Amino acid sequence: MRIAMIGTGYVGLVSGACFADFGHDVTCVDKDEGKIAALHRGEIPIYEPGLDELVATNVKARRLSFTTDLSTPVADADAVFIAVGTPSRRGDGHADLSYVYAAAREIAQSLSGFTVVVTKSTVPVGTGDEVERIIREANPGADVVVASNPEFLREGAAIRDFKFPDRVVVGTSDERGRKVLGDIYRPLSLNQAPMMFTERRTAEMIKYAANAFLATKITFINEIADLSEKVGANVQEVARGIGLDNRIGTKFLHAGPGFGGSCFPKDTKALIKIAQDYDVNLRIVESVLAVNENRKRAMARKVSQALGGSLRGKTIAVLGLTFKPDTDDMRDAPSIPLVTGLLDMGAKVRAFDPVGMEQAKQELPSITYCEDAYACVQGADALVVVTEWVQFRGLDLDRLKSLMAQPVVVDLRNIYRPEDMRAAGFVYESIGRP
Repeated sequence: MRIAMIGTGYVGLVSGACFADFGHDVTCVDKDEGKIAALHRGEIPIYEPGLDELVATNVKARRLSFTTDLSTPVADADAVFIAVGTPSRRGDGHADLSYVYAAAREIAQSLSGFTVVVTKSTVPVGTGDEVERIIREANPGADVVVASNPEFLREGAAIRDFKFPDRVVVGTSDERGRKVLGDIYRPLSLNQAPMMFTERRTAEMIKYAANAFLATKITFINEIADLSEKVGANVQEVARGIGLDNRIGTKFLHAGPGFGGSCFPKDTKALIKIAQDYDVNLRIVESVLAVNENRKRAMARKVSQALGGSLRGKTIAVLGLTFKPDTDDMRDAPSIPLVTGLLDMGAKVRAFDPVGMEQAKQELPSITYCEDAYACVQGADALVVVTEWVQFRGLDLDRLKSLMAQPVVVDLRNIYRPEDMRAAGFVYESIGRP
């Protein structure tokens, strides 16, 4: 199949490379000339394990190419995927659909023959209707089906998620559209990935509902962690105890400093706004968002308490800046309000992240960035673990202690065992553990 992928951001580039690896002929399109030039040089604009090799392999096989001009790829395509950004709109929290609608207008001008136009971007319910209206208004003679195919990719594990998905959701009631998308995803049949065909609006809702539910699980276990600390329970054992119930499951029950990233904060806000537009109250989702925002700000106070209630003149070492490991994504990362809070309390902040420091400098320009974890903790009054990079799990505790001004560790990801930290002579604070 011939595929045009509009947008070479996280979703577009990963999806395009994986489709090419399935054997399809894929052209990725982006207006950013610098990004396309970098891709031609083999430079990947995002950090995702294995993506550089996947792109290089399929470019070499001539199944994957990049361009700034969508006219030819769209005219030749059996399917055109819209994978542009839908950030939160300034002021009201709605998803900004201007890039989606601009792409639809451009696509309409180049359509030739029967084509399926697929929204892969996360979009509010009803967006597919508007995309179809825009295309038919701009090109009344177009033989086109507009479908929804939401993505469910985890940053850091996106390639595996694409090739071994829990499910593939396709939203269209048109049989020709179902056939084209069924053919595109047919290579997944070897992995027995379930294909769910449904209505377009239902597919759009599935994406938001899934992210809101996962965000709810995270927020729930974070509140249970707070209670566990007060009553002397261990939240990790609580999570395991409830997670073994297959109605609940173990995933997303890891207490921490709150969720961040490109999806959960943005999508929960957008879902709340969609509900308000239809005069529906989503009290649970509203609470999830409010609790999460408050939690991220509260983490700086937790550090302050570990140092006796004052951070004035203290040096704090922060390990991990990205919102999760195996990505360089700083969008809505918990480290941002944490570091801001530490600075507001008068602390000096030193930080290290294995891959995210260049991106972090744009969000947190007034802190000191270090070359490794040990340089980061030099002379620090406290060490704060914010992102659970695997590199931080095996640090030499004796060396850490010898470098620090005070042996205080605040572990916001529970990557260490309290008994090990006590044995090493640290004052140790974690999340939801006595």
